[in-house]
Parts: sequence; C-alpha cells; structure tokens
Amino acid sequence: MVRILAVADEVVESLTFGVGIDVRPDLILGAGDLPFDYLELLSDLCDAPCVYVPGNHDRDLRGYRRGRSGWTRAGLPSADPGPVGAINADGRTVTVAGVRICGLGGSVRYNGGPNQYTETQQRLRCLSLRARRPRIRPDILLTHSPARGVGDADDRAHRGFACFHPLVEHLRPKMMVHGHIHPHGTHPRDLVIGADTISMNVVGYCRFDFDPATGDHTIARRRYGA
Repeated sequence: MVRILAVADEVVESLTFGVGIDVRPDLILGAGDLPFDYLELLSDLCDAPCVYVPGNHDRDLRGYRRGRSGWTRAGLPSADPGPVGAINADGRTVTVAGVRICGLGGSVRYNGGPNQYTETQQRLRCLSLRARRPRIRPDILLTHSPARGVGDADDRAHRGFACFHPLVEHLRPKMMVHGHIHPHGTHPRDLVIGADTISMNVVGYCRFDFDPATGDHTIARRRYGA
C-alpha cells in the first residue's frame, strides 16, 4: 500500500502543524489552486515527494524547461517556477513512489486567466497526453477540474470537461483525483466515471491508502474543505 495525502484549493492550517497526519504519507498529490509554499511545507513536513498540476488560480507555468544546468524560460536562466522540488505532471505521465500518475491541470475558460482552456483546447491536451503515456495503465489521473457531470457544478467557472470522459475510457486509470469544486459545508461523494474509475474531490484534503496493483483504496482521514 502507498500512503497518499491529496490536497486542493483550500489551505488547511492544521496540516501545517502535522494535525491529521497520523502516519507519514509516501506521496503528496496537489490538485491545484494552492500556494506553492504550502505544498513545499507539506512535502518537507512529511519528507515525501509532491506531484501536482496547476489550477486556474495558479501562475502560468508554460514555457519553462528544466535541463542539466537548471530551469530556463525562453532560453534564459530561471528559478524553479513551481513548488521547489515538486513534480509538475501537467500534460505528462510520471511515476513517483511506485504510482503512475497522468496529469492535466486547468479549468474551463471563463475570464481569460492563466491555466484556463476551452473544451477544444483541453481535448487537444487530452490527445497529447494519450499519445505520450506509457502502454501500462496509469494508476491515477490527477486533474484540477472534474469531468462534466461527475461532481462538477453548473456555473460557467466550475463546469467540468466533457473531453475527460473519452480520456478516462482510453487511459482506464484506477482513480481520478481532482479539486476545483469547493464543498461549502457539504460532503461530496466519490463517483464512478467510465467503467470503474473512482473520481474523488480532494478540496481540503484526503489521506488514503492506495494499492497500485489492484486500485483498491481505503480512506484514512478526510476533511471536506478548510
């Protein structure tokens, strides 16, 4: 079992003091719209690697490249644009702590801000991710937004992406972990998308044990929002 701490959108101050982290996680997943120093703090506190995707309120991370000499943008040296030491999985597949993770950040376009995409733009990103992924079935699809009709909302800014449905059918991830939809005092249910993929809203945080071999998971602790 891999112990995973998944966080999104709302800072839970108690976590920064270790409250709620009864057992140190092996992996931290950031599903977007969190201060980068918060992810850095959690990673340091838990001594665990962090994999994240950007949300619609995060800075624009496009155009940055990491080479042997460090980070660059437009060919010029640059500081690490994201959480220091964390892995940006947006648009690619990474394997960390024995878990294969495909990532797609961003939300639907509603005001022209960074990390916002039209349905067509996100569909093209989905096709690119499909082309780059390994033949092995990924364990987790990490996104900022949910799929349309699977835990999303009806207002323009919080509609999910319809293109995530064919993506899930093609990738067949065991879990889809997302943020973006604030619970506002409710307890969002984990839902099924595709044949058997569990879609989980982790705004606030969710600490769960995950078996990459079977896809089975057990929730150890959860907080719906800050």
